[in-house]
Amino acid sequence: MIYLADTANIEEIKTLFEYYPMEGVTTNPTILKHENQPFSVIIPQIQQIIGDKMFHIQMISRKAETILQEAKKYRELFDLRSNYYVKIPVTREGFKAIRMVKDAGMKVTATAIFTQQQAIVAANAGADFVAPYVNRLDNIVSHGIDVVSDIVKCFKMFGFETKVLAASFKNVDQIYRVSMTGCHSVTANFEVINALMNHPMTEQGVSDFEKDGKDLYDVKF
Repeated sequence: MIYLADTANIEEIKTLFEYYPMEGVTTNPTILKHENQPFSVIIPQIQQIIGDKMFHIQMISRKAETILQEAKKYRELFDLRSNYYVKIPVTREGFKAIRMVKDAGMKVTATAIFTQQQAIVAANAGADFVAPYVNRLDNIVSHGIDVVSDIVKCFKMFGFETKVLAASFKNVDQIYRVSMTGCHSVTANFEVINALMNHPMTEQGVSDFEKDGKDLYDVKF
């Protein structure tokens, strides 16, 4: 499983990429709104931190033709390369746009997925990743983990190369249960990623090691 940061906060991204083996960043209009910075300003800042790691940027256009124009514009404006993933919501126009963006030589992450069938259609359209929303499904008395599990099983069954990028998490347990389905990757916010990488017993163990070894480790460095 690979981990991506679902944030546009520059300090959070710097911290995550300094300490953890992060594979990229995902953004959407809501995440960008939290930072209250223009799109043209914050995207280059994120690029500078993550280098050639995956950068999933969501399109805001609604029509397939304008989604394609938008994706091309960002590629040109920000000099985006093979690490660029065009995030496209799975509306009717979105499904059409997936094929068009792929034909234009760009990678696609199909997002705002809530059913296994949406994921299969997106995979058939050529999406490289599909992003089911786990917690949002749970919030509507559905079962986000089960939906991810069904998508993973279907992709294996039908031989799709499309990967599953589970999103929308509120706690570590959701990520644990998603990982047990065989999900390829997850994207989560700063707080959840920090929580899943740490445990109080680990900190206690390190403190005990320091205490037990302070009079024994006599090699200077």
